[in-house]
Amino acid sequence: MRADSTRLMIGMTVALAGVLLATVPASSHCEIPCGIYGDQMRIALMQEDIATIEKSMKQIMELSKQTKPNHNQIVRWVENKEHHADKIREVVTQYFMTQRVTPVQQKDSAGHGVYVQKLTLLHEMLFYAMKCKQTTDLAHVEQLKKLVDAFSKAYLGH
Repeated sequence: MRADSTRLMIGMTVALAGVLLATVPASSHCEIPCGIYGDQMRIALMQEDIATIEKSMKQIMELSKQTKPNHNQIVRWVENKEHHADKIREVVTQYFMTQRVTPVQQKDSAGHGVYVQKLTLLHEMLFYAMKCKQTTDLAHVEQLKKLVDAFSKAYLGH
């Protein structure tokens, strides 16, 4: 009886492990036009990510100045900074560039100019999000703030 119960427990554990390993993480946004996600909210989330990056950079610099720096905390702040920069890059590419900023033909000169302006701002946001990952230079954070504000005005019209 005990051997059967042990085999049953092992079998259930293996089955549970198989289910857990087969699970696929969900993406933050599919590419189905569901209308659930809002443009203003995406911009607000990017601004929040920028604030988090800025705080992370300041913490990294402050902790690094200490006589005996807590390397564990520094690493955690670096990971936090990079995670939030990646979140910005995902919103820029997966939300705005692939779903919201649609191509405009060159023959529509006014519309095409606005389209190019939006793409340029989005590309610059990607660039400065990458720079935020690479450094603790707060000038990159300031540039990213300005770019998100400029994109918000160009995209939302206010």
